[in-house]
Amino acid sequence: MLGEFRRTAVLVPLDANGDLWSAEQNGVRWIVAFSDEEALARFAFARGDAGREWTYRTVLGARLLDVMVPLLPGSAGVALDAGSEDGGMLFPPVAGIVPDAVGRWMSGGRGERGES
Repeated sequence: MLGEFRRTAVLVPLDANGDLWSAEQNGVRWIVAFSDEEALARFAFARGDAGREWTYRTVLGARLLDVMVPLLPGSAGVALDAGSEDGGMLFPPVAGIVPDAVGRWMSGGRGERGES
């Protein structure tokens, strides 16, 4: 799934400042991305925001993981199709998914940004 995501262009909503929309949960900042407009519309409806216009950018999954995630402070990853019936897919801040220099080990005694 990771390889397919990296090769796929996804839709990322923009916030009021024109930045990629993200949300924080349990100390992790998640860039929220969608596989298509229908998935974004379902998310908007579930949030009660179906009536407003959602501006978005199309971004290659690899660019989100390799370029955008490292720009965010602290631990960050990508949530694909959040709010979907199957729960979507998470690409968490761990080495092997995001660049090793910013990946946070979720076990093994390592802390933020791969520090021991």
